[in-house]
This record gives sequence, structure tokens and C-alpha cells, in this order.
Amino acid sequence: MTRLPPVPYEDWDSEALRPLTGGRTVPPSNVLGLLLHHPALAKSFLTFSTHLLARNSVPPKMRELAVLRVAWRRRCRYEWAQHVLIGRQAGLEDADLEGVRTGAGTLVNRAVDELETTSTLSDTTYAELAKELDERQLLDFVFTVGAYGMLAAVLNTFGVEQDPGLDDDGFG
Repeated sequence: MTRLPPVPYEDWDSEALRPLTGGRTVPPSNVLGLLLHHPALAKSFLTFSTHLLARNSVPPKMRELAVLRVAWRRRCRYEWAQHVLIGRQAGLEDADLEGVRTGAGTLVNRAVDELETTSTLSDTTYAELAKELDERQLLDFVFTVGAYGMLAAVLNTFGVEQDPGLDDDGFG
């Protein structure tokens, strides 16, 4: 159940959306409609989240696997559906999604699970990640997991409904 209905599309504050849109028109989105209840927060958050999605130094497949693992663990249907779509564009396949759902013993799943459970990485997991990622990528990875965990809490708390036409693709 939606606790805070999205701001109607015709009332959207284009200036608050500028970090995401660059001034271009974007289609209606329930998450953007929710954020626009607080334009100053929307603008700040979208600046940060645009970095995590568009300028993230983590390889796109790895980033999307991390986001999807967060969405799965947090039971965030909206985040899951959005990032299955983005993940498929980044090259994820059904087997990758199944590995996220089942908690396969991948490095990304282990790292996300540790960050979500203890807010840190074990020395072993950190060392394995550091073999694959440089310093900037390590920072982007940890910030990605944390930010999408925060966003999942927002989406779940306010009961943001799926955007029309978007399937939850095996969320269950």
C-alpha cells in the first residue's frame, strides 16, 4: 500500500530533477514522484545516485549484481524490477539473476551480504575485491551497496508501487 502517493507528473519540479535529466524530459516514474515531495532532497539525492548509476567506476555487470543482491535481501520489489532491466542491458542473464536470488557463493554476493549484515567487509573479502577493483572502484562499490540499501528502505517504507508495464521478473 502506498503511504505517500507520487507527486502528479504535471506538478513535477524540473529543477529538482536536473541532476538526473540534464534538463531533458523524463517519463513518469513512481520513485521520482515520491522524491519530489521534497525537491531539495530530490536534487541532492539524484546528484549522488546519478554518479552511482552513470559514472560509477565499478564494471556495470558487477554494479548491477550488487544492486540486485541488495534489492533481494531488502525485499524491495521496485528496486529489483528496475535493476533487472538495467542489469540485462549490462549483460546479466537468467543464471546471474538466479545466483543473486539463491545467494550463490560469488564474491559480489558475499561482499554485499557482509556489508548488509555487519556494515564492513572481512579481511578476506576485502582482499579478494581489491584484486579486482582499484581504490576508486572499491569506494564506488561500498557506496553503491550502502546507497541502494538506503533507497530500498525508502521505497519499502513508502510502499512505492511498480511503474506501469514493469514486471518484477521472478522476484517472487
